[in-house]
Order: sequence, then structure tokens, then C-alpha cells
Amino acid sequence: MFTPKIPPPDTAPTPGTSLVPPLTGLVHPPACTCHHTPTAPAPVPAAPARPAVQFTPGSLLVAAAGGTAVVLVVGTVLVSMLLAVAITAASVAVCAVVLRSLLNRPNNR
Repeated sequence: MFTPKIPPPDTAPTPGTSLVPPLTGLVHPPACTCHHTPTAPAPVPAAPARPAVQFTPGSLLVAAAGGTAVVLVVGTVLVSMLLAVAITAASVAVCAVVLRSLLNRPNNR
């Protein structure tokens, strides 16, 4: 059941032959039968020059408010991370002092 099924030697292809017959006699007709010379496409007229970004007073106000909000949010996150690190460091220092005092004076309990 699990042994490979090898075809008998008389039906196996020889190394020099291919299972796909060669394509011969295929002739494609030309895409166009008219005999004209190709012409270059007409040039596209250039767009009028104008600045890429146009600011209005309202858009400047929105951009300033958005920038201020981003700065405040990022600052709040960074300060809270710094505070978390400082609280963790202080608690580790207190634990170290308590452990040191317990281990140095075992007879004074």
C-alpha cells in the first residue's frame, strides 16, 4: 500500500524525449493589415504653475492646534514612563536597604 508505483520500463519516457509535443507551424497574423507609419502622440499641455500646498488662516490654526496636541500627548507619555521608572527604582532601593539591614544584623531581631 505504501510502496511507490513505478511505471513499467516500456511506458516510462526516455531521458532524451519530452512528454509535450513541439509546437510547429504556428504563424501569427499581423495585428494590423493597414500600412501606415506610426505617429507620436500629441504632447500634453503643461498644467499652470501653482504652489503645492495652499494655507488658509483656518488651516494654519488647525495645523498649530494639531501640533500642540501631539506634543502634549507625547510629553505626557514620556513623563509618565519616566515617573514609572523612578518609582520602580525607589522601591527597589528601599527593598535593598531592608534586606541589607536584615542580613547584616541577624542577632538583633
